[in-house]
Amino acid sequence: MEGFSALIPLILMFAIFWFLIIAPQRKQRKKHQDMVNNLQVGDEIVTLGGFYGHVTRVEPEVIFVKLGQNMEAKLRRMNVAEVVRKAQRTAE
Repeated sequence: MEGFSALIPLILMFAIFWFLIIAPQRKQRKKHQDMVNNLQVGDEIVTLGGFYGHVTRVEPEVIFVKLGQNMEAKLRRMNVAEVVRKAQRTAE
C-alpha cells in the first residue's frame, strides 16, 4: 500500500499536465485540421509566413493561392494559418 501512495503525486501531475497542455493542443490541432479541410476557392487566407491571398484552386494535398496580380503560389494545405474571410457562396 505504501508503494501505491508514492504513485499518487505522479498520477496527479500527469493528470494536471494532460488537462493544461495536451488536451488544449489536441483541440487546437483538430480545429486547424477542420479549417484546412474546408478551404474553398475564393477564401481569403493568411499563410504561416504571413502572406495574404485568395484560394484559386484546391487539390487534395495542396492549394493554389493568388498573392498578387500575376503571382500564384502552390502551398501545402497545412501552411494556412487562418481563413480571414470565407468566399461568398451563391445560392444554387
